[in-house]
Amino acid sequence: MSLITEYRSIEENIRELQERLKSLSQDDKLKKELEFEGKLRALMGEYQKSLRDIIALLDPETVKSGKNVRASKPVAKRARKIKQYKNPHSGEVIETKGGNHKTLKEWKVKWGADVVESWATLLG
Repeated sequence: MSLITEYRSIEENIRELQERLKSLSQDDKLKKELEFEGKLRALMGEYQKSLRDIIALLDPETVKSGKNVRASKPVAKRARKIKQYKNPHSGEVIETKGGNHKTLKEWKVKWGADVVESWATLLG
């Protein structure tokens, strides 16, 4: 992109952002939010309170745990279920919780993963 093209593009973006800023500054909702923020900050300054003090006052559980209460619960891993594979060619049976079984890998190489998975039955 040439310098002049980039300049004009940036100039256009600035114009659009200025229009957006002008329309936002006339919005009543924004005016009320800014007024509320100003009054809240003045009140906090008057009583020498920080944002953390306000949060502790409104939600004491957050302060006790030191973090968000919902995020502090440990997530339990789901236990893997045992699968039983029966090779119809040899009659050999394998029970495993995962796919990292030596013989199972050999079967998958020899007959294909889809075929070997069709031999599986879920035990629990």
